Amino acid sequence: MDRIGFIGLGQMGWPMARRLAEAGYSLTVADAAPGVADRFAAEFKTSATADMAVLAKASDVVITMLPDGKIVRKVVLDAVAPALAKGSVVLDMSSSAPIGTRELGEDLVKLGLALVDAPVSGGVPRAKDGTLAIMIGGEDKAAIARCRPLLEKMGQSLFETGPLGSGHAMKALNNYVSAAGLIASIEALQIGARFGLSPDAMVDVLNASTGRNNSTEKKLKQYVLSRQFNSGFGLGLMEKDLRTALDLAHQTGIQAPFGDACVELWQKAYADLGAGADHTAVAQLWEKLNNLELTPAAKKQAAE
Repeated sequence: MDRIGFIGLGQMGWPMARRLAEAGYSLTVADAAPGVADRFAAEFKTSATADMAVLAKASDVVITMLPDGKIVRKVVLDAVAPALAKGSVVLDMSSSAPIGTRELGEDLVKLGLALVDAPVSGGVPRAKDGTLAIMIGGEDKAAIARCRPLLEKMGQSLFETGPLGSGHAMKALNNYVSAAGLIASIEALQIGARFGLSPDAMVDVLNASTGRNNSTEKKLKQYVLSRQFNSGFGLGLMEKDLRTALDLAHQTGIQAPFGDACVELWQKAYADLGAGADHTAVAQLWEKLNNLELTPAAKKQAAE
């Protein structure tokens, strides 16, 4: 059984690493936030270190779950790769830019190392119960086969999407569709509430009709109408993923006018609300534009 290094114990990384620890893997963890790795190690009886070279020397496969590909590249090339034994694998489960992933893969091959990209979808609840959807990119089939047992502990739906970077491309495009569905749903609730419909009832109708999507099922009542805005996925991360998807459109010569408009709206929400806001708080942009707060009783509010 491979020894695993896990870098990045944020809201997603912590439960993902926990799944590996509970599966019996020899695990060394690290996180940029002081004390986080030590708390994880104490709770799950693993090793923790702030030294990436120490983590690399204790690992056969290093998993990165970091905010973006630029951070992944710096951590891997500056600190991890020089200390990894030849034949080791870097498994990037972050939401990185696909072109950057391919460039990093080329650099690692020169060092005798393999890179597999395997970003995830499903949010914190599915990270906790090990039912994430995982998109796997890479040409090195042996490296993918080596990583698959790990991925099966963290995810339920595993998809081999193609060459290196394809997993990250698919993740960005998935989040583009998700983000578009969320703001379309919010806009529809705003229109309906101003007309006199109950947002709560509208969500029920959408979920029984062709407008149903992940946001209508799992976000509107739970995080928007409830005013909780705490799904666990930051607005800044969603805005970053949307920019990644749009960059990919431009790099491939695809005109994406709806994507351009979608990114512009999310960037406005990002500027108004800040990176620390939950992505479901994007609803507050429309609430501000229309002076209409979305609650289950917004119909009454609109009529007053």
